[in-house]
Amino acid sequence: MENIVIIGVLVIVVIIGVIYTVKHFKGESSCCGGGSSVKVKKKKLKNVIARKTIIIEGMTCDHCKNRVERVLNEMEGVAGKVNLSKKQAIASMEKEVSDDALRAVIEKAGYKVVEIR
Repeated sequence: MENIVIIGVLVIVVIIGVIYTVKHFKGESSCCGGGSSVKVKKKKLKNVIARKTIIIEGMTCDHCKNRVERVLNEMEGVAGKVNLSKKQAIASMEKEVSDDALRAVIEKAGYKVVEIR
């Protein structure tokens, strides 16, 4: 009887672990569990000529927010600001940057770009 209880508990723990792992890889749960004590340095642009709103799936925490802001800020002529609750980034640009270039850097960082407007 005791063995059956122990096996039952182990099966439940494994099932819960599998469910959370699947959610993690779908981007529906915390991305990494890592906190985000490091702030991204804000990037100032001299002459903003355009702004684009980028809708992004998969960002779940401040670490995700900082990662997306960092990859946008690493682009020449682009400054990014992410609103985690709206699941979007605002890319300010001082030169023309294609939607494909913005999409590429964000998706390379591990997130899905839904729309750029």
